[in-house]
Amino acid sequence: MKAKPGNGRKQTRIQSTSAVRASISFPSEIYETLDIIAKQKKVSLAWVVREAAEQYIGEKWPLFNRGAGGQQ
Repeated sequence: MKAKPGNGRKQTRIQSTSAVRASISFPSEIYETLDIIAKQKKVSLAWVVREAAEQYIGEKWPLFNRGAGGQQ
């Protein structure tokens, strides 16, 4: 919902794709490795984790309908 300017409410953005926020704890060695990968690729750590999760799902369940818009 977008708030009207000047009514004291915070404006929120409407995302074009649905997403769920998750809080995940990693052992420090894994976190550090993910951070290094993200810096090398010049992307966010979240992007690296999402990419890894998509690859994992693709390998374990190749027929699973994943991604936005049903991409496989």
